[in-house]
Amino acid sequence: MKENLEKLSIGVDIGGTKVLGGVVDSQGKILTTHRKDTPKQGGEALTQTIADVINELTQQYKVEGVGISAAGFVSSDRKTMLATPNISGWNGINLENEISIRVGLPVVIENDANAAAWGESRYGAGRGQSQMMMLTIGTGIGGGIVVDGALHRGAYGIAAEFGHLRVVPEGHLCGCGARGCFEQYASGNALMRHAREAISAAPDAAHNLLARGNGSIEGLTGKHITEAAREGDMVALAAFNTTAQWLGAGIASLSVLLDPACVVIGGGVIDAGEILLAPTRAAVERYMPFQGKHPSPQIVAAELGNDAGVVGAADLARN
Repeated sequence: MKENLEKLSIGVDIGGTKVLGGVVDSQGKILTTHRKDTPKQGGEALTQTIADVINELTQQYKVEGVGISAAGFVSSDRKTMLATPNISGWNGINLENEISIRVGLPVVIENDANAAAWGESRYGAGRGQSQMMMLTIGTGIGGGIVVDGALHRGAYGIAAEFGHLRVVPEGHLCGCGARGCFEQYASGNALMRHAREAISAAPDAAHNLLARGNGSIEGLTGKHITEAAREGDMVALAAFNTTAQWLGAGIASLSVLLDPACVVIGGGVIDAGEILLAPTRAAVERYMPFQGKHPSPQIVAAELGNDAGVVGAADLARN
C-alpha cells in the first residue's frame, strides 16, 4: 500500500455498463482507477461489485472515506436509494450501510448528476463560482445546483431534477410518466427526434446525413449528427439549433428561479461544443424574462468529462 501525506478518498461512479472507482486527492486528481462491468441483475450483485472495486483500490492506497455516485433518488441523509428506475433490486436499500460493512470505511451516497455538478464546481468549469447550475445532457437531462458554495439537495434530497420540468402541456410522453418534460425536447434523445423531423422536412437535403447511417434514419446516431454538423451539414445544424432553442428557453426560466452566475453543460451532447453552446446562449438571451434587465449566466462546457462523477463523489466523501 502506498503511503500518502494528505487525505485521500475514493469516488465510485455507477454507470449502465461499468462501475468505475478512483482514488482522488484533495486537488481533484485521480491517482488510480479500477473498474468492473455492471451486473445486469442489479441488487446484491451490484452492491458486491461496488465493494469489490473499493477493496481493490484500498489495497493500493490508504483512504479516509468513499463517495458513491448513482442514478436515482437519494435520501437527504445520503444513505438510502429511494428510487432507482434503471437499477433492479435497489429501491429502498440503505446502500451506505450495505457498502460500509463490506469495506470498513465511512460511505456517502449521492445522485450522479449532483456528484458531477459538485466535481465541476470544485475542480472543473464551475470552480470559483459560488452560485452554479449544471445540466447533464445525455439520454435525458440531469442537474445539480450549487448555492453559496454548497450542493443544494432540497428537503428530501431530490432537488435539481431539471429534466422533468413540464415545458409543454400534454407534450411528448416521458419515461417518468408525465407529458411534456424538458428532457423530451432538449436531451440527446430529443436531438435525434429533431434530426428525424428535419430530415422529413427537407429530404432532398438529407442525403449527406443519411449516408452516415447506412442510408436510413434508424441507422443514425448522435455521433453521426455531431460529425455532420461540424462539417456544416444544414440538416444536422437544424437539429442542433432546435435542441438549443429548447435548452436556452429552459435555462432562461431556471435562471429566473435560481439566478446562477454560471451554467455548466455536460453529458454526451456537449461533444458538439460551440455548435450547441453558441445557439443556446443566443436562445437564453432571446427567452430571458425581463429581457435586457435580468443578467444572463455564463454558459460553459464541462471540463471533467466522464471523470466528474468520480471526482465529485470522492470530494463529497471529504465534506
